[in-house]
Amino acid sequence: MDGKETKRIMVRWLGRLTNAAFYLCLLAAGYCVLHVFAVVSFRIPSDSMSPALLPGDYILVDKCSGGARLFDLSGALEGKDVEIYRVPGWRRYRRDDVLVFNFPYRPGSWDSIAFDVMRYYVKRCVAVPGDTLEIRNGRYRIAGHEGNVGYLPSQEAMALLPDSGAAGVQMETFPWNKDWGWTVKEFGPLPVPAKGQVVEMDSASWLLYRQPVGWEQKKKLRMDADGRAYLGDSLIREYRFLENYYFVAGDKAENSQDSRYWGLLPEPFIVGRAVMIWKSEDMATGAVRWNRTGKRIEWINNE
Repeated sequence: MDGKETKRIMVRWLGRLTNAAFYLCLLAAGYCVLHVFAVVSFRIPSDSMSPALLPGDYILVDKCSGGARLFDLSGALEGKDVEIYRVPGWRRYRRDDVLVFNFPYRPGSWDSIAFDVMRYYVKRCVAVPGDTLEIRNGRYRIAGHEGNVGYLPSQEAMALLPDSGAAGVQMETFPWNKDWGWTVKEFGPLPVPAKGQVVEMDSASWLLYRQPVGWEQKKKLRMDADGRAYLGDSLIREYRFLENYYFVAGDKAENSQDSRYWGLLPEPFIVGRAVMIWKSEDMATGAVRWNRTGKRIEWINNE
């Protein structure tokens, strides 16, 4: 083989390698775009959403319809306070949607809202912005809404609990004020803020909304002994919300850390809506649960 033939072979292989590298980069870029803007997968670690979702289910989460998020990932990983932007979607989040979101508080502290990019929860949306939610005898109620919301069999089980509580069930709830006496059986009314909604800043509003207001304004909202509200050093008499908020709860109400305990979920923290179980494995044996694989995550009909 002469030198010219060797050179032709090298050029040909170099061209093939260049094409392969190009297509690999194209595939990687496509995967990143798909992951950021369209769909992502999560594994269910607990039974808090049972029976809709079981430990070992792998779910596909639709980011696109509600609008994908853009933020400084490196800053979020460092624990910095980052701005979260949302690409316009074509569908609002609705009651009974199953939502995946970043847990809005840091471990061990529910005093202030914080974005934890590495900590994800999945719960069912019970109340949307503008709703007023109550829990009466364990059952969720939305003012002006005739139907049921959430997983009704679990709520009926909660209704059977004695008022004094039961082993393994935390009865006291948000806003953790003994004078109010809110519990998992008797809760609210809780108005869920919508973007642009104005509330009078009295002692009740301070108790319900001090975390969202503090997070939005990056200042502490406090109440003095005379019932006057201060945002930082400024006296305020009312407040206009900058974001939408949601109330979310697990389908297994007796074993779910959700809005009943930690409060309202800011919309920017929502990753997207769970739409399908694409794989399911028994966590004890590793066996594939074929009867769950490919199952759509539908809204529940409690009528």
